[in-house]
Amino acid sequence: MEALSGKTILIVEDERDVVDLLALNLRKAGFTISIAADGAVGLEKARSEKPAFIILDLMLPKMPGLEVCKILKSDPGTRHIPIMMLTAKAEEIDRIVGLEFGADDYVTKPFSLREVVLRIRAIMRRGVAKQVDERLTAGPITIDPARHEVSVNGKRINLTSLEFKLLRTLMQRRGRVQARDRLLNDVWGYESVIDTRTVDTHVRRLRKKLGKAADVIESVRGFGYRMREK
Repeated sequence: MEALSGKTILIVEDERDVVDLLALNLRKAGFTISIAADGAVGLEKARSEKPAFIILDLMLPKMPGLEVCKILKSDPGTRHIPIMMLTAKAEEIDRIVGLEFGADDYVTKPFSLREVVLRIRAIMRRGVAKQVDERLTAGPITIDPARHEVSVNGKRINLTSLEFKLLRTLMQRRGRVQARDRLLNDVWGYESVIDTRTVDTHVRRLRKKLGKAADVIESVRGFGYRMREK
């Protein structure tokens, strides 16, 4: 826990009462807080301040949260920053689109402040976890954990931190079926099942980026995923 104290969290939210509640509880948890009340300022602060974590509302003045997320996750300078989306909308499509754009997590309002803090800690802990230095290969895919790089047939592909850890976990356990809830625990850091569809969304995104090499990730109906032994 101590390794995470003092880290800056950028809150991009236009509802003052939500900002005040989040800021109060996150400061109590040992974090430093930065605030932006609209999407444009949030994007500017994310680029200039390089916070350790971003809490991003979906519905924002000037620039919607999804657009901010998409820009940050497509920029090599900010791609590594974890993003948690806040949304008042209950529709699944909003959450899925956010995850497709690279968001690391989402919380639907009204939310539990304790749960938000726990999720942030889980996401940040996995970011500072020690990497295994040895290279991993599966068919045309190669992972270099020390450099945090993935290549397919020698050509580097850009993955988010979550996609990288998901791929590495599957490759390290090659040939063994991984249940969705276990992947949520090991990759996302959640100790209980929150939404296993999150796993499916990230696997789908990962396969798209792997292109023709995507067939090394095998779906096991009703259970989870497995990296083929080739």
